[in-house]
Amino acid sequence: MISFSDYLDLVPKVELHCHIAGAVRATTLHEIAQANGVRLPRPAETLYQWPDFYGFLEVLRLGALAIRRREDFERVAYECIEDMHRHGNARHVEIFFNPHYYSPNGATYPLIVEGLVAGLERAERDLGVSSLMIACIDRSVCLPSEALQMLDWVQAHPHPRVVGIGLDGAERAGPPLVWVEAWRRAGRMGLRRTAHVCEDNQALFEGPPAHITHCRDALGCDRLDHGYNMLADPDIVARMAREGVPFTMACWSSIPPNRIPRLDRIRRMAEAGLTIVLGTDDPTMFGTNMGHAWRRVFDHTGWGVAEARRLSLAGVEACWLPDPAKAALRADFETRLDALDAALDPSDRAVDVAVERA
Repeated sequence: MISFSDYLDLVPKVELHCHIAGAVRATTLHEIAQANGVRLPRPAETLYQWPDFYGFLEVLRLGALAIRRREDFERVAYECIEDMHRHGNARHVEIFFNPHYYSPNGATYPLIVEGLVAGLERAERDLGVSSLMIACIDRSVCLPSEALQMLDWVQAHPHPRVVGIGLDGAERAGPPLVWVEAWRRAGRMGLRRTAHVCEDNQALFEGPPAHITHCRDALGCDRLDHGYNMLADPDIVARMAREGVPFTMACWSSIPPNRIPRLDRIRRMAEAGLTIVLGTDDPTMFGTNMGHAWRRVFDHTGWGVAEARRLSLAGVEACWLPDPAKAALRADFETRLDALDAALDPSDRAVDVAVERA
């Protein structure tokens, strides 16, 4: 028999919100930087420390500049999947990668993709974890013309694992409507589209609920990342619930004072009928992983078995795998979940509560 805590670790998961630049082990980044002659601001043990959200973004971009060889990208991709699988049983992962983080030091788009794909393919062989990639623009440091440039790269060097585009960075630096041309072009290219929106690291006027409708109606996004500030507008919340738009969210990738409020927002979004998928965002940089994120959310909300199954399968439905692969993943998840349900210790208080709630 297994405890409910162990059950949460073993639940099969889909990770749809993870940035490869924020998922590099500090020791790995230190070794890569040394090999490439890059001096980092602090030793590995204190590297991932910063005073605020914008300090985090600065360290993330600086660390990315150290990664420039094919073998660097292969290593960080493999270790990213390995960590997700080992600490939380991720079975399918879709990672964000920002080509413009690496290009200043000579890493071309084909080299970046080749290296990342090599790591992902090796992880799939070794660990059985499928994966896709989302080319991403950081609106804090990129212009709309650079988003179009990135699409040129994607079009000139297509790869079946690169299936979509995303928008990250500080929302106040580039609201959704700035990116309409690039996102509509991506749609014509057959790419899936998402965007970070309504982050609670941004004040309400910087990431207002209206940005949700801009992402849906103008950018054509079929999945959205974060979304917490949307709670300020019940009409938009109701619309997103009706449309079944998946929101990928992360409970721990915030400054410490905002973590409990964010957990409350995640609970409120689920209670409002929104489709939510739990992710890690920048796991190594914030000291989290898939298992930790799930345990934090479930400890705070009091959710049980029924919610765990719902979240697990919601990740499958929200992923961008082709339909046959998605159907196979769904069947695999249902089999695994049934086996876990049968193995749960009935004396675990959390299990009793979960059964009552179900």
